[in-house]
Amino acid sequence: MQKIFVMIKCELGRAYEVADDIIERIEEVSEVDSISGQYDLMAKFYLKNDADIGHFVTQNVQTITGIKDTFTIMAFKAFR
Repeated sequence: MQKIFVMIKCELGRAYEVADDIIERIEEVSEVDSISGQYDLMAKFYLKNDADIGHFVTQNVQTITGIKDTFTIMAFKAFR
């Protein structure tokens, strides 16, 4: 599995609605957190090894109403 984090900037006042929509509509989501800084939310997704990350983000995440911008981070290895 591929793990990616997507930081999401929302339209003003829409962060909770966007978080709910991500959880309801995208089965690959693991969790969505509200964060401080330039972005409003950070979502963690687990994708199949052969999944096209760019296609996943542009077709599944960026098309959710209320999202203004995204920043994707690919994870390579988790340390415990």
